[in-house]
Amino acid sequence: MNLHFPVFTTENICHDCYKCIRHCPCKAIRIVDGRAGVIQDLCVACGMCVKVCPAHAKKIRPDLARARMLLGSGKRVYASLAPSFVSYFKNLPPGALAAAIKKLGFAGVSETALGAQAVSAETGAFLAKAEPGVYISSACPAVVDFVKKYAPAYAPNVTSVLSPLLSHTKILRREFGDDIGVVFFGPCVAKKNESDRHQELLDLALTFADLEEWLASENIDPARIPASDYQPMVPESASEGKIYAVEGGMNDTLRDPAGDVRYLAVSGLVNLGRMLRDDPEAAKSRSCKIFIECLACAGGCVNGPVMPKQQGGTLSSVIQVARDYDGSTSLNRPTDLPIRETVTAEPQLEPEVDEAAIKNALASVGKFTPADELNCGGCGYFSCRDFAKALIANKAEVEMCVSHLRQLAQKKSNALIRYIPAGVVIVDRHLKIVECNRHFAELFDEDTVLAYDSCGSLAGAELSAFADFSDLMAAALLSGGEVQRHNQVCGDKILNISIFTISPHQCVGAIIQDVTSIELHREQVSEKARAVIRKNIITVQKIARNLGEHMAETEILLREVAGSYTEIKGKR
Repeated sequence: MNLHFPVFTTENICHDCYKCIRHCPCKAIRIVDGRAGVIQDLCVACGMCVKVCPAHAKKIRPDLARARMLLGSGKRVYASLAPSFVSYFKNLPPGALAAAIKKLGFAGVSETALGAQAVSAETGAFLAKAEPGVYISSACPAVVDFVKKYAPAYAPNVTSVLSPLLSHTKILRREFGDDIGVVFFGPCVAKKNESDRHQELLDLALTFADLEEWLASENIDPARIPASDYQPMVPESASEGKIYAVEGGMNDTLRDPAGDVRYLAVSGLVNLGRMLRDDPEAAKSRSCKIFIECLACAGGCVNGPVMPKQQGGTLSSVIQVARDYDGSTSLNRPTDLPIRETVTAEPQLEPEVDEAAIKNALASVGKFTPADELNCGGCGYFSCRDFAKALIANKAEVEMCVSHLRQLAQKKSNALIRYIPAGVVIVDRHLKIVECNRHFAELFDEDTVLAYDSCGSLAGAELSAFADFSDLMAAALLSGGEVQRHNQVCGDKILNISIFTISPHQCVGAIIQDVTSIELHREQVSEKARAVIRKNIITVQKIARNLGEHMAETEILLREVAGSYTEIKGKR
């Protein structure tokens, strides 16, 4: 069956925040063009990336449609309900939830905690006969995968017992027949891996969120189901297995006051990885038995990746689980269920990287000396050297180094500001200078230039102390827009001022050009032109006046000639 991996990325909404890398205990993330994709071979499906992604780009594989098809096939299908359901569906009676699930078409609803009780019984029997040493629980599939991949030397220390979920499927099939279907509902992503690997036992693994969506789509509200319609859990209600959902819960079901086992609990894969850094030989316990209950999610399943962010792992969610625990153990339960499985190491070894390659990778992000290695974690990796190794492995991109990008941006902006042939100034909302260039200082007196040359900047100075246009900057801050002023007279200078917003109401910048000489030259040219025009007008006026006098004399002469001619003609 061609199945997609349990976790995937919706690339078009993934932003380059690298939060998933920062929180991934396996660093099973590859960045391509600023988008974070899951590396399937390295991932253990803990779901941490899904939980922390601020853009909700990391998704859990949706299997709801397949579940509907399974129920529509006519097969009898039973629901396996994780014990943390009491924390997700708070204040909802189990009978009401069971009734609601049966309305979806399930043949029955059973508690995964029954499988947990079987696991504790099997583990307790194993520990009673075991030699002194360190033993790791097999209850959490994400933990088992983590040990197999990233602490493979400890794989033999993992107890050879199936998980509570797979053990529960065996209980259901023994009770209701091998021809049934089983669908799990819980807070976990790693259960999908169990379903994919053990299709003969578990048909599908869905989340509580899937169940909530399914009920809503069918207009089924568990809270409105009358008590008379509540349904019991089958084949029976669980007891001490319910406490598995919280850290230390499994240990509580194993404790034997007369036993010789020391019980420890660790939750969170980062904490587990730190615990298992020691060489197994150095960590051997030759004098006593140490059993370590391990959970991938900090605080236990009540803080799983699908649990509500504001409620997961809170005291109230723990109390919801713990209130039904009666303090009993599973040590006296029968161990006749075949739930043994050997854990085999699957080491994910990093390729050897020589020091020269690491130095070249560091140099590509401006890290040339140990002092340059800030180890800020902005890229998501613990150190600059880890980031360099990720670059070499093509898991990361140079643009992920925030400090390097900042340095590049600063250098570019400094170069632009310095070499722009005009005054440039940037001020904050208090009209204090953030940055400026020397051309800006040169717009004012010699003292301002000396101050700039001495400090290399005028940062922190009040703009109004020496600039007459601070009111224009204040107007731009207030409006959040742009302001343009041409031929603005400031003291003995004429300036063209262009003010632009960098951050609305917080920061503005201005480019100021001294056009005094240009305007003076233009005025001089204009004055000369006006003088020439005046002279031309005077000349034209003189010409016109002289021409008028000549025309008058000519007119008189012509009249006299015409009169004389008339007299002569009359005499004839």
